[in-house]
Amino acid sequence: MDQVGFRGPQVCSIVGITYRQLDYWDRTGLSRPSLAKARGSGSQRLYAYKDLLELKVIKQLLDGGVNLHQARRAIECLSESVGEDLTTANLVLVGEGSVLLRTGEEIIDLLRGGQGVFNVVPLAGVVGEVDAAIHRIDSGRVVSGASPAAALEDAGTTDSATTSGPARLAEGG
Repeated sequence: MDQVGFRGPQVCSIVGITYRQLDYWDRTGLSRPSLAKARGSGSQRLYAYKDLLELKVIKQLLDGGVNLHQARRAIECLSESVGEDLTTANLVLVGEGSVLLRTGEEIIDLLRGGQGVFNVVPLAGVVGEVDAAIHRIDSGRVVSGASPAAALEDAGTTDSATTSGPARLAEGG
């Protein structure tokens, strides 16, 4: 089955780049067409759909303040990390020159060759877990209908730093 290909002007329109950028990225090896490469004057490059995705990612990196050298490194590591399925990943651009890849519950620094892997800790269940633990430990003092934190505060069992933390910080204490 023949794969659908996109010519240079179509690629530029779809990705939002100039033909000059596309040509430069091909000549420097940043991103090359996978279906047909340029073979001298008059020949046309032919890009596959996956090439369009890669080009769009490169454009977004550059728009986010990443330089061409860093974008090249990020694309190499991204390809190694997620392969062809770019839709499974999220990129996080942090300041100038930092590109992080988030897949599932880990974050990888693409510009350090996949080093600096961090685990993502979901915080959505923290309040429920803490409230449940308080209920288990001090179920006799929890007032029905009140949050466990409020009940403990009413019972005088909370630390003053907890209840007035922001105020104490504002005072420099």
